[in-house]
Amino acid sequence: MRAAIVDKPGEIRVGEVPDPKPGDRQVVVKVGACGICGTDLHIADGHFPPTPYPIVPGHEFAGEIVELGADVPGGWKVGDRVAVDPSLFCGYCKPCRSGRGNLCENWNATGDTVNGAFAEYVAVPSANCYRMPDTMTWEQGALVEPVSCAVHGVRRIGVEAGERFLVVGAGTMGLIMQQLLQRAGAQVTVVDRNTARLGRAMDLGAVAVAGDVKDLDDEKFEAAADCTGAAPAIEAAFDSLQRGGRLLVFGVAPEEARVALSPFRIYNDEITVVGSMAVMNSFGAALDLVASGAVDTGALLTDTLPLERYPEALDLMRSGAGLKVQVIPGGESA
Repeated sequence: MRAAIVDKPGEIRVGEVPDPKPGDRQVVVKVGACGICGTDLHIADGHFPPTPYPIVPGHEFAGEIVELGADVPGGWKVGDRVAVDPSLFCGYCKPCRSGRGNLCENWNATGDTVNGAFAEYVAVPSANCYRMPDTMTWEQGALVEPVSCAVHGVRRIGVEAGERFLVVGAGTMGLIMQQLLQRAGAQVTVVDRNTARLGRAMDLGAVAVAGDVKDLDDEKFEAAADCTGAAPAIEAAFDSLQRGGRLLVFGVAPEEARVALSPFRIYNDEITVVGSMAVMNSFGAALDLVASGAVDTGALLTDTLPLERYPEALDLMRSGAGLKVQVIPGGESA
């Protein structure tokens, strides 16, 4: 089959790899769509430490089951349309046994540490499959994974109706976060230096937008979420908080990145700083949000490219010209 392959950091190609075979309790999915996110850029550049090379990346995906392995439970059959949670928790380490599988000591994920879905086919655990209604497109199904990350993030930081919430970053994740916070009753202000993105934030219901936190006239917020992973943005979000405020570090920063936050303010103003890592018991809820239209996916998806143009898709994502860029391995959507 054809697949995108990162042979090593900086070396990316589209070529032939063996067709996947399902193991016990696994299914093979014909990929309908797979989205590119910041983690894929880190993998391409060698900045995501868990990734071995070579690897077929791709962890935001949906498609059709075409083959069943042995002992597949749950009534799955060939032809079922599914969105797939890429999480591969071990199930037996202390975090897993305490209900925090996303912090698994043996953490793995489809497309991050094992071959993923920038390919025609991918083998996945049947337990990770979630049935999609016929009304959902492959593109919408591939957006369930990023929505599930945002669902977990909102649960981590919490939100109260009416509170003022700052979202830094109006990329895909920032706009998803904005929609979920608004759905919970928050009044959301969105900041992004790429001001071309701010119109979408306003269309989605932001109470205000700006190109920089400094342009907000020293307004203070009950809570803030950084959706960029950029150290200066995290620092600006922290500085925007009122006393007793809460900061969600949601964007993926390079491992070596560091931020300067005032420990006196954290102490004296009782500032809460919270992290949010990937997906945790949030995939089903995210699928329901997408299927019901509670998350406006049309505002997020800007570009779809065929598999052969995967390197170009990465460059488009990196340039910031698009929001959610997806690859359609079969060349057509459904």
